[in-house]
Amino acid sequence: MRNIDIINACTDLGVAVDGASLGPDELTQGLKNDNINNIYKIYTDCSNKQTEKENKKKNLKRLNEFNERLYDAVLKSIIAGNFPLTVGGDHSLVIASALASINRNKSLGIIWVDAHGDFNTFDTTITGNIHGLPLAAITGYEKKELVYFHNNNHYKYENTVIVGGRDIDPLEKENLEDAGVTVFTTEDIKKEGMTAIMEKAIEIACNGTDGMHISYDLDVIDPKIAPGVSVPAKDGINLEEAYQAVDCIIKHKDKLKSLDLVEYNPTKDIENKTKVIAKTILESIINNI
Repeated sequence: MRNIDIINACTDLGVAVDGASLGPDELTQGLKNDNINNIYKIYTDCSNKQTEKENKKKNLKRLNEFNERLYDAVLKSIIAGNFPLTVGGDHSLVIASALASINRNKSLGIIWVDAHGDFNTFDTTITGNIHGLPLAAITGYEKKELVYFHNNNHYKYENTVIVGGRDIDPLEKENLEDAGVTVFTTEDIKKEGMTAIMEKAIEIACNGTDGMHISYDLDVIDPKIAPGVSVPAKDGINLEEAYQAVDCIIKHKDKLKSLDLVEYNPTKDIENKTKVIAKTILESIINNI
């Protein structure tokens, strides 16, 4: 068992919808386990954030300042020999957590468990919400203004895998095809099974690398089952598949260097349905890695 540092990344600056900044504290409140070394909180004031659709670089300065602090916190955890488990917050925070992880490892692959590709650039984004750009940023496809605090290697396209993708913008799809990122859709999961898809994803992410970073976005789950997310996408994976993905991650824990669980929005939840699922995932990871 590893010493785990839980880092609550309390932000929703990357999305026009409010509420994801409240998610980390909701999920980690009262959490106790002998494996937990510390629970840290990286917070930013998300009030008066920019939300106008025509602004393609909404909250850029504030988000970058937050991510620089988060980057330093995750890096500090890794240097201390602990396992960083980052709880979000919107998905833009993973620019910091994923890059801090690869900073301390020669080469890593990444598995992006998500309904969305998050592979837009400032030129292709429709909404201007930066939580739609992080995977492009950490692979270096869009890095100019989002990763100034990271002067190191990026994730290689050939070791980058999206699992559960189904709500991908047309130009974003072109970006993914141009980069050569592997995308396993929800339909692929329905046809082959989550376990088979995750095994393929792990093989791709770890091929020639020192391990992998996992970023698990709760909106990969069907919103009828898990409504408490900021940007729900219909026809998602079911609960069994959601937990099977976690089982596969645990099975290959020797290759796991860092992990995020993101996008829980308690203001959108119904009868704590999503909270229960998210806490189950969180506790399963903590108990078994």
